[in-house]
Amino acid sequence: MAVNKVLDSTSFAIEVESGTDKLGAKIYRKKSFSGVKKSAAPENVYAVADAIKNVLSADTRDYYLNEASKIVNA
Repeated sequence: MAVNKVLDSTSFAIEVESGTDKLGAKIYRKKSFSGVKKSAAPENVYAVADAIKNVLSADTRDYYLNEASKIVNA
């Protein structure tokens, strides 16, 4: 049985500071952006995430590229 992975959708997320916990540590939440072209180069997604970061009033931490794939029996 040959099983293939087929890229279905791509999105990215930015961790954005949303406050602090009881001990004063920063809390981050992910802000997601869907509709990323499946063929988008990681460098281009990073550049977009970096541009968005620059206009946010809150601090940010990490960027994530999320790829969802279908597994199909070929």
